[in-house]
Amino acid sequence: MAQIIVYGHRESIDRRRAALSEAIHGAVMSALDYPPEKRFQRFIALSDEDFLHPPDRGTDYTIIEISMFEGRSDAAKRALIEELFARIERDAGTPPHAVEVTIHETPRVNWGIRGRNAEDLSLGYCVDV
Repeated sequence: MAQIIVYGHRESIDRRRAALSEAIHGAVMSALDYPPEKRFQRFIALSDEDFLHPPDRGTDYTIIEISMFEGRSDAAKRALIEELFARIERDAGTPPHAVEVTIHETPRVNWGIRGRNAEDLSLGYCVDV
């Protein structure tokens, strides 16, 4: 399971939403061996007054927060971050300097999905990558 929140300036998110979505999902599928149909993304488009950051990040500055089950290897998480930077630059035109990624991992027992505790579900994909 991976839930993704993307923060950015309203105008920038509106202009790049589709490209960002594809880049992010492609990176997750590649690095985490994630199924194509499991796209869980939320875009938070903020006004300039509500999204403060150093000016050198530019108006396309993007923060990506990923919440996922624990169990992925450090190599898989490194690959995910590398894939995100590369794909977002290639597909959305945003340089790595203007992107920040945070991964939050929690035990499956801390998630409720499809009316059940995630620890009790058969996911249909592997978390131990």
